[in-house]
This record gives sequence, structure tokens and C-alpha cells, in this order.
Amino acid sequence: MRGQGRKESLSDSRDLDGSYDQLTDSVEDEFELATVCHRPEGLEQLQEQTKFTRKELQVLYRGFKNLGLPIPQECPSGIVNEENFKQIYSQFFPQGDSSTYATFLFNAFDTNHDGSVDFEDFVAGLSVILRGSIDDRLNWAFNLYDLNKDGCITKEEMLDIMKSIYDMMGKYTYPALREEAPREHVESFFQKMDRNKDGVVTIEEFIESCQKDENIMRSMQLFDNVI
Repeated sequence: MRGQGRKESLSDSRDLDGSYDQLTDSVEDEFELATVCHRPEGLEQLQEQTKFTRKELQVLYRGFKNLGLPIPQECPSGIVNEENFKQIYSQFFPQGDSSTYATFLFNAFDTNHDGSVDFEDFVAGLSVILRGSIDDRLNWAFNLYDLNKDGCITKEEMLDIMKSIYDMMGKYTYPALREEAPREHVESFFQKMDRNKDGVVTIEEFIESCQKDENIMRSMQLFDNVI
């Protein structure tokens, strides 16, 4: 029975990897895959939990396993920790410091707060961002801004996010970013979103304000055909 379980596990990995013809049935290959590759949940279950097709999940799985290619030892297990995530993210923004924003983004993907992002966490977040309804996407964005997860966004939390975005963009952008710009953006956002002027933005205020902003709604639609 134990051998049968390993074969089924290998079959699942092949299914997701989409490369059946490149794998053999040798004990060595099976042992290597079992010890090195993270085993995602069954493909059918992931299809039910997300809005991705079978083929899209295969493509995403290959990409997820290769996240650490520039640093080969970075992601051998298919599970990314915060430090790995920051290193990977920094490659996309070499002109600035993306470490703080990457931490915030990592925490948004790490929904069970275990200090790691596995394939299931990864596709669950992407499914919301790329295929979710407008409300789904806005809820995800709210969770990103709500740093301490207490159900509301304070000016300090939004300022931390804004500063991290400006740090990530770097000091040599054109036109140059003014030092006071993050705080000015926060004040502008709060003027629009904090309807009852109690100093915090609730999820209801956030969604209502975003839905009335044409620029935000257009930006939400940019992700519709990414995959």
C-alpha cells in the first residue's frame, strides 16, 4: 500500500508538471521527486478551489518550482519563505529597495501565517487577483493594506505601504519622487475613503470608495487577460 501511495503521489506531480515523457519509473526518480519537490494538492481539488484550468495550473506549477532559478538553491522544495520571496522580488526592482513591500505582499499570500508560501497559497492568491470578481480583488487589496489584520486600515498602515512602494520604485525615477509624496497620497486617500471621519477605513468604506473611482476600476481590469 505504501508503494502504491508513492506512485499516486508521483502521478499527481507528473500531471501538474505536464512532462510525463521526461520522467521514468525508476526508484531513484521517485525518491528524488518525493524528497525534493513539494507535493501540491490534487489537480482536481485545486481546480475546484481556484478559477484556473488544468493546463493553467500545470504552467503555474512549473513556474512556481522555478521561482529560484537565478539562485539555484533558493527554492528546491517548491516552498518559498519570506527571505526567498524578498530575494526573488528584488530581481524585478533592482533600482530600488523592494524588501519592505515584498514582506507585505508575502504576508498577503501567506494566509495561514505559517511563514511560508506553498503552491496552494500561491495559486489561491493569484486566482483572486487574476480571476476574482471586483469585490474579491478589492477584499484582497484591503487585506494587503490592513497590516495588523484588525479589520480596518489606519493612516499609519497606508503610509507604510506607500513608503514601501516609493522605496521600491527607487530614487532615480522620472519625474523624481518628492519625499513628502507618500504622506500626501495617504491624506488624499483618507479624504475620499474615511466617510465617517473616524480615522480608520473599514472594508465597506474601502470597497465603496474604490468602486466609485474610475482609475482604480480600470486598473483592476488590467489583470483580466494576464493568463
